[in-house]
Amino acid sequence: MLIRERLAHKRPVFSFEFFPPKTEKGEAVLWRSLEQLAPLSPDFVSVTYGAGGSTRTRTLDIVARIKRELGIEPMAHLTCVGATRDDLARTIDQLGDREICNILALRGDPPKGEAAFVAAEGGLRHASELVAFIRERGPFCIGAACYPEMHPEADDSSSDLKWLKHKVDAGVDFLISQLFFDNAAFHDFSRRALEAGITVPILAGVMPVTNFEQIQRFTQLCGATIPAALRQRLQGTEGDPQEVFWTGVSYAAHQCRALLTPPVGDPFATPRPGVPGIHFYTLNKSPATRAIFEILRLAHVAV
Repeated sequence: MLIRERLAHKRPVFSFEFFPPKTEKGEAVLWRSLEQLAPLSPDFVSVTYGAGGSTRTRTLDIVARIKRELGIEPMAHLTCVGATRDDLARTIDQLGDREICNILALRGDPPKGEAAFVAAEGGLRHASELVAFIRERGPFCIGAACYPEMHPEADDSSSDLKWLKHKVDAGVDFLISQLFFDNAAFHDFSRRALEAGITVPILAGVMPVTNFEQIQRFTQLCGATIPAALRQRLQGTEGDPQEVFWTGVSYAAHQCRALLTPPVGDPFATPRPGVPGIHFYTLNKSPATRAIFEILRLAHVAV
């Protein structure tokens, strides 16, 4: 199933993101989470790709196993980091051979210890080049990333949108946003993207906070902001893991409800229609996402 076809016939869609574990224990946690989330009937799940292709084989194996054993449509992440065109061509062909037809095309972050991205000799420099490269190799559905609060390396929001439009024009079918906690920022970005001629669906990336220190590191890296109200609530937990968990879950559930069906008088409310879908960053754990779905169902929000 091509994700673009699902988006053409179903709104909203729901998806989960996982990363390839490095240990047997981590792999057991991943599969337990997948099995626990499978009953929620996600429209697709994505699996990340380590810096420098360090988890390339694991990514391929996991997406193939998800499709084979769980019957859930998988999407493989693919990056330009440390890969030549021949390397990328082999990986894309291997995905096709395993009947994996959805790819999230990313430039990728520099490997750990390196400050800036440097293309491999004979490799690609930009996600837009990767999108075009994938498009040439087969009838894949291609997703790409966007940043509601601007890419950390962008000079300004206008140039950020210009390059995003260039990437979409290279052959992107849909976009998944970086995590955000301020719905107003996402809606403003979506409006400006549409005005810039970007008409593909934009899925909202949501990450429930389960670890305050961890989310502070993530937001510093990706350029997202933690609203003052959420920060104060998290600080008020005094580091109690259970309180942090429920604070993060309740905030994310409220955020998702507002994104899907903005109610009048809600602090997250906007006159815009609901988003085409929500992509949950799970960090390979299921409890937070499962709790959010239960809250949304109790609130009679379609999930």
